[in-house]
Amino acid sequence: MELSTASSRVSTGLRKGGVSTRLGSQSSRAPSWSHHSGRGSRQGPLRQCPSAPSQACLLLPSRESQRSGSAIDKDSTSSARRGRRTKLGGLGCSGGSISNSDRSSGSRGNVSASASSMSAGGDSGDASSSNQQGATQSLGEKVNSFVQAFWKFVRPHTIRGTLLGTIALTTRALLENPALIDWGLLPKALMGLLALLCGNGFIVGINQIYDVDIDMVNKPFLPVAAGELSPGLAWALCLGLASLGVAIVARNFGPLISALYTFGLLLGTLYSVPPFRLKRSAIAAFLIIATVRGFLLNFGVYYSTRAALGAGFVWSPAITFITTFVTLFAVVIAVTKDLPDVEGDRQNGIETFATRLGVRNTTLAAVGILLANYGAAMVLALVPSMGFRPQVMFTGHALLAAFLIFRARQLELAGYTRNAILAFYQQIWTLFYLEYSMFPFV
Repeated sequence: MELSTASSRVSTGLRKGGVSTRLGSQSSRAPSWSHHSGRGSRQGPLRQCPSAPSQACLLLPSRESQRSGSAIDKDSTSSARRGRRTKLGGLGCSGGSISNSDRSSGSRGNVSASASSMSAGGDSGDASSSNQQGATQSLGEKVNSFVQAFWKFVRPHTIRGTLLGTIALTTRALLENPALIDWGLLPKALMGLLALLCGNGFIVGINQIYDVDIDMVNKPFLPVAAGELSPGLAWALCLGLASLGVAIVARNFGPLISALYTFGLLLGTLYSVPPFRLKRSAIAAFLIIATVRGFLLNFGVYYSTRAALGAGFVWSPAITFITTFVTLFAVVIAVTKDLPDVEGDRQNGIETFATRLGVRNTTLAAVGILLANYGAAMVLALVPSMGFRPQVMFTGHALLAAFLIFRARQLELAGYTRNAILAFYQQIWTLFYLEYSMFPFV
């Protein structure tokens, strides 16, 4: 008997028993075979086809199954009458060789199949639970991605500089007036620190909004340029940071500090926002950075700390030194920050010292300014009337100067590649952090 006939009868019998199959469409591809024994053909079990996981194959029956199996005979409706039900997700036959192991693994004439989809109503609850868990994980991932993007948005290296500067200046003011220390002022000090961090975030954030085209070339990892933050969300963050900072300062500090804080935000805006966009001018750019990072931060923090302690402001040698030193250091930062960005700045018409003088000449000029800074600090350490601790002031700045020379030499040997320039710029910030870390003890 031909396989096509047997397949048709199996399909008919299974439909009568409440089972839907797709045998008819596949029977034409199978090889014909005849196996007559007594009354008719005895048909072997169905098995999952290894080469087609979603189909099932009719197998030649083994001799054992022919002798002892419950045959599916010509009238296959007997299976339905006995209530035998078989679930078939997609029954078909695939041509190919049949191994001996396949022939010996018959299941005594029973029809076996595997379904491509066996989910029932009871499984839907598990699926729903899995979907809810996936949605929760997706929300968690979104929150985590936003936090990471926000952290990059506020530029961590500038945040660390503001944080260390504020702590160092506050500590110095407290060490100069130990009898006036009042721990009840700690919440106010923390609010002041938060306001400074908000101002820092606003200035670097608004710069990214207007520098997005340049950053796609120079700093594609920044969140606005990378598409991690939309321009609308970036604007919302900037306005929120500025509003929070102004509100904190107005509520907790006097009119002078409020005016200085607002002035700093204004300079940061003029630096980035058209039609002013003062960053296009190399001189205007470094003057703004030096003013905000140098004078406003150092004077403002020291003044507000002494005012909170009830001590009047005094231009002590220490505060005069750190304000002057950091202002010059901010000039170096303003110059060296453009060293890795020459390509993008030239494409967008941004004039910097690096685009005008070249990377190597600009680097040497920056190193010269810093070495002069360190040399002046070492000289001041030896002047008794200044009241500095020579062992800290002199030795510390000598070590920092030696480190700077070493890093500049490494950059020269590396041939001023972009990666070497980036590493050098990071070390400039390291020197900046170390200066503030040393300041309370000089």
